[in-house]
Amino acid sequence: MPRRKRAWLHARQKDSFSRQARQSDYRSRAVYKLIEIDQQDRLFRPGQTVVDLGAAPGSWSQYASSRVGPHGRVIAVDIEEIIPIRNVQAIRGDFSDMAVFRRSLDVLGGAKADLVISDMAPHISGIRVTDQARSMYLAELVCDFACHVLKPGSDLLVKLFQGEGTDEYRQELVERFQRVMVRKPRASRDTSREFYVLARGYKV
Repeated sequence: MPRRKRAWLHARQKDSFSRQARQSDYRSRAVYKLIEIDQQDRLFRPGQTVVDLGAAPGSWSQYASSRVGPHGRVIAVDIEEIIPIRNVQAIRGDFSDMAVFRRSLDVLGGAKADLVISDMAPHISGIRVTDQARSMYLAELVCDFACHVLKPGSDLLVKLFQGEGTDEYRQELVERFQRVMVRKPRASRDTSREFYVLARGYKV
């Protein structure tokens, strides 16, 4: 095994969030980002309809399902297969494909969502300008989808990467939502440019 990969695996094994996720049967450490934001901002309520975009392997959907309860509904979308989760309806496909986008709308059956969450990120090429452009494209798709499905007054949580286009994106959300806040959970790695934008109170 290459030395760099051994070092990465060693660091991951030492990561307290990764250990905690394994002990709690969550599918990835990313769940603790969502948990922290939920504890701070109270995203979830019993009975909600939640759409999780870029959901695989499924830890955000696991947590969302536990929070909305048996009378709630979680729809999870990802290009990768999601092993079944109780009370979660999975859609497999590339969300940037309009056919998958429309299928995600169709699954709601005309109903509106209370919350859209997205931890989606593009496949990384290593070329920062390209990766940032891809990230912002996905974020725009998430915003467009949210504006199709959210009830008045509902919320959107979306991951961004600091760089070109993020200020303009936040301004777009300001025009569509009553309040827009930035969150950087402790579970986000120190070296990561990622942060989350929470937009509350969708204006129809």
